[in-house]
Amino acid sequence: MKVIHIYKKEFDLIKKACANNREAQYQLFIKYSPKMLSICRQYIKDIHYAEEVMLNGFLKVFTHLKAYEAKGSFEGWIRRIMINESISFLRKRKRWVFVEDESYFTETVSNHYETENNVSELQHLVDNLHDDLRIVFNLYVVEGYKHKEIAKLLHITESASRIRFFRARKQLQAQYVRLKKLKNEK
Repeated sequence: MKVIHIYKKEFDLIKKACANNREAQYQLFIKYSPKMLSICRQYIKDIHYAEEVMLNGFLKVFTHLKAYEAKGSFEGWIRRIMINESISFLRKRKRWVFVEDESYFTETVSNHYETENNVSELQHLVDNLHDDLRIVFNLYVVEGYKHKEIAKLLHITESASRIRFFRARKQLQAQYVRLKKLKNEK
């Protein structure tokens, strides 16, 4: 594993936060909370629940800060905790339904959205996906996970991950086409 050197100021903050220095913990929270809320928000539709999950994630971060070995990025370490917290939250809130149907497998996403308005529209469309589909879509497209990793993380088969991704992509494409038609009619 490649060791990435952390800026001295951040490293000092981490060391102080390990020693339960509240000011250092606050500074780390201020620095990373906007991005981590955005990550939680990708998985959890309701902003209030996303904030709750983010706060629980930061509790875990500060509780387990001594476990961080400065191998890899600190932000990546926090990000992983937030993703796991988001998935745990969703697991607790509802039962998962797994479907094994190979007929729904297909290629990867081809649509790219360039403007901020389109990104906002896409986020809204992604928010409308069912939790199972949204989680797989975010893990694959946004986080860059492979289907094998997603399957292991969600306790599903690799083919179920591919199926969910395919369904999410198809639903997003259909919703996007409907949205464009509505805009053209105005």
